[in-house]
Amino acid sequence: MSGLLAGKAALVTGGGSGIGAAIARRFTAEGAKIVITGRRKEALADTVAACPEGSVLAFAGDVRKFEDAQAMVEATIKFCGKIDILVNNAGIDPAGTVVEVDIEQWKSVIETNLYGPFFTMRAALPHMIKAGGGSIVNIASLAGLRRIPAMSAYCSSKSGLIGLSQSVALDYGPHNVRCNVVCPGATRTAMLENAMKGLADSLETDITGALDYMTRFNPLAHPASTDQITGAVVFFAGDDSATVTGTVLPVDSGSTVVDPNGAALSGRAWGSD
Repeated sequence: MSGLLAGKAALVTGGGSGIGAAIARRFTAEGAKIVITGRRKEALADTVAACPEGSVLAFAGDVRKFEDAQAMVEATIKFCGKIDILVNNAGIDPAGTVVEVDIEQWKSVIETNLYGPFFTMRAALPHMIKAGGGSIVNIASLAGLRRIPAMSAYCSSKSGLIGLSQSVALDYGPHNVRCNVVCPGATRTAMLENAMKGLADSLETDITGALDYMTRFNPLAHPASTDQITGAVVFFAGDDSATVTGTVLPVDSGSTVVDPNGAALSGRAWGSD
């Protein structure tokens, strides 16, 4: 790696699996010292073991609680000496239309995906301002820009996160604090694989077949790996994006440029004969 984050200190929420764990591995490979958080201690330990010794501290906590968010930031400052970067990655995605979704599940999604970043930013911003600046990277979703059937809570929370992020970019830019958003499309995580089980069964195929079917009209025609999301996060976190803030970047195999109706009418996936 090129040391793009050498000397940086970061807090990464949801660091025990999926995109969060991939971000932790990439950040430490790029020279950062980090704290990862989550509710599952075993998963956090696995991420720590996959990173260079002494580069990561695991902190068990719940982003839905402001006191935990404050403790996460304090742990980062104690372990790293400062906090330069905050990555809000923790998220959940139970399904359901407005009528179908369990009300407590709706609350949990909003609390995790929207209140969580609000709480961690609220806790981290005073320290970043005092230090003369910082970078916040919020992991939203293509679902924050487009809509997925029967995912009302998830789509709402990610749209809200995009708006919140741009408000932070506007309000704290004068303090040299930047806030940007990465919107992954279909990314092969355990969370997505679990969501694909019903489609795989209906197609009489496996998870890979279901993912191939789902992404067949994308220009790149395949889902991303978790490692393929990290480049955008490193860019926003590091000094190469020093004049970039309030940006919303889809990392989605090109799916945002596709008209699904036109793709269906074409009778073929892009790039096929």
